[in-house]
Amino acid sequence: MRDDYALRAFRAIAEHGSFTRAAAALDVTASALSQTLQQLETQLGTRLLQRTTRRVGLTEAGGDLLKRIAPALTELDRAMDETRQHGDRARGTLRLTVPSDVSQWMIEPMLAEFMARWPDVRLDIHVDNSLTDLVGESFDAGIRLGERVERDMVAVPISGPMRSVVVASPAYFKRYGRPENPKDLQNHNCIKFRLPSSGAIYRWEFAHRSGAQKGSWYEIAVDGSLTVNDFSLALRAAEDGIGMTYLLDMSTRAVIDAGRLECVLEPWLPPFEGLYLYYPSRFQVPPKLRVFIDFVREWGTRAAAPKSRSNER
Repeated sequence: MRDDYALRAFRAIAEHGSFTRAAAALDVTASALSQTLQQLETQLGTRLLQRTTRRVGLTEAGGDLLKRIAPALTELDRAMDETRQHGDRARGTLRLTVPSDVSQWMIEPMLAEFMARWPDVRLDIHVDNSLTDLVGESFDAGIRLGERVERDMVAVPISGPMRSVVVASPAYFKRYGRPENPKDLQNHNCIKFRLPSSGAIYRWEFAHRSGAQKGSWYEIAVDGSLTVNDFSLALRAAEDGIGMTYLLDMSTRAVIDAGRLECVLEPWLPPFEGLYLYYPSRFQVPPKLRVFIDFVREWGTRAAAPKSRSNER
């Protein structure tokens, strides 16, 4: 029995939480997979999995083993994948992590064009608003705002400068008025966003317009009757007139242009560093990632270009 196959089988069972689903993913029978796991446990002299009628879970030894082997197997897969990629040919599976607003604004519209251009590249996209451990979770790359990318990563800009916007529906502003200053937000129903990584409520960020602190950013804790952890839900709630929300310009541009939302407080929201595609610094860029970087960089710069609006001051 090849040790790497047995370890891959163990990883698949742990990830799927089921012999049946893992067997389907590996294209083997569940009985063959069970036998492979038993042989591995015998070889190691310890149980790796706890089996119940509903689910398969990890023992303490199994959890420790999975943490150790997952990065090694990923690196082995990358080495073999890159070896298969003769010259500059882009092929293989590219695993990406992106936040939900980037998925909707950038990834969804460009998917068909990219996959038609590079049919040998398979995309495995994980949408998650929290910060992700690329190496630990076996991702090739991620997309985040520049300020959120860790310093030990290689970061490639894929968009121009971006900005945040405070928006609400025309009906909301007609009923409650428009804030003239960020301090006025205390008198409004603000749709709050819970950060997925820490669980804290995001504090809205603004820039000083004058004085010694001109241009520097400060935070305001807002209040309101609705708290969400999904950007699209906040956007929909604002469209429905529930309250005001704070989002990236790219997420709201279409509905603003359609007249379903209106911006306020623009002078306190200057542009800032845009989106970056990032990957581990020790990671040699394979052709599959290189072509994706080139494609999304061109697309993102074009799509993120600021547009003039009639309601901007």
